[in-house]
Amino acid sequence: MARRFVVEADGGSRGNPGPAGYGAVVSDAETGETLAEVAEYIGTATNNVAEYKGLVAGLRAAYALDPEAEVRVRMDSKLVIEQMSGRWKIKHPDMRPLATEAKAVFPAGRMSYEWIPRERNKHADRLANEAMDAGKRGEQWQPKVPPGGTLAAGAPEAAAPADDALAEPAAAGAPAVGWGSADLGTPATFVLLRHGETPLTPEKRFSGSGGTDPGLSPVGRHQAERVAAALAARGTIQAVVTSPLLRCRETADVVARRLGLDVRVDEGLRETDFGAWEGLTFAEVKERFPDDLAAWLASSKAAPTGGGESFASVARRVALSRDKLIARYPGRTVLLVTHVTPIKTLVRLALGAPPEALFRMELSAASLSAVAYYADGNASLRLLNETAHLR
Repeated sequence: MARRFVVEADGGSRGNPGPAGYGAVVSDAETGETLAEVAEYIGTATNNVAEYKGLVAGLRAAYALDPEAEVRVRMDSKLVIEQMSGRWKIKHPDMRPLATEAKAVFPAGRMSYEWIPRERNKHADRLANEAMDAGKRGEQWQPKVPPGGTLAAGAPEAAAPADDALAEPAAAGAPAVGWGSADLGTPATFVLLRHGETPLTPEKRFSGSGGTDPGLSPVGRHQAERVAAALAARGTIQAVVTSPLLRCRETADVVARRLGLDVRVDEGLRETDFGAWEGLTFAEVKERFPDDLAAWLASSKAAPTGGGESFASVARRVALSRDKLIARYPGRTVLLVTHVTPIKTLVRLALGAPPEALFRMELSAASLSAVAYYADGNASLRLLNETAHLR
């Protein structure tokens, strides 16, 4: 018989929009025991966005406890409950992707929603306010209840050990993310592999999802073999997921054969569609489309000439795939074979860096990066652009 959880979530904004945070608590439906608490200060946002983020975080915490559980969501937000129940349309563009994230955590048949008065949602409301207070102090909210059970009176909070040689303690005075905070269990770790070289790679041509879909060159196939050998020696990869584009599928197939794993395709991991710039060098684009290129470099919302994708659009679909994969592979180490923009986007989002950070990272063909995702919604960058296996 499936376990039954209750997720109570809330979010708040001091200004609407203003400094915002969320809180969520997972409890056992039979006993009422508090099993997990999550909360986070999220910067400037609206009440509704904070409420949705609290819902997503609460569902993820429940999934981390038992991915087969049945979940009853209780919130005092009539808007969120009615929209998630399918009775009201979701019109606001900031809330649609968050609602999609929430729906992806558990199958629809195992989730139900109930509106409750504000006075019955005091636990989640308190956590949201604690997170906002911590954010105001420049601190990170720390859970008092570790996942899996109520903290005994007077018991010290457990610390998560560094489970990887690449993990480093947070700098003195900085908020601890993953390392050194309460034990949140084994994180989902995404090892990010950029595909091997194609004929276009050494020529530094725009090669996205709207072009010719080139396969690996002889150099690229050799790179795939080298990275496969390196990953086999580490022995940590438990699943392989790839972009649908040929260069990634060929790279993933080489690695998966070496590891004895199947390959799963995720459409959200495809490269940016560069529109009319596909196949051109940067210099050629600058000569032919100078104004469009300048706009693209200045704003993540600007799209390449001819109906390409903006970086903001790519970030939305990559974040959606990230959250679906975190829910599918909790606590596991997964190889994602993808492209420059998706990898840089995952790194940028993990660090909370601005969009312009995309232009300040180097990612070589067949390089490895890694990000760990914890049950409280925090992420930790473990590796960036490792190429030792190619030397």
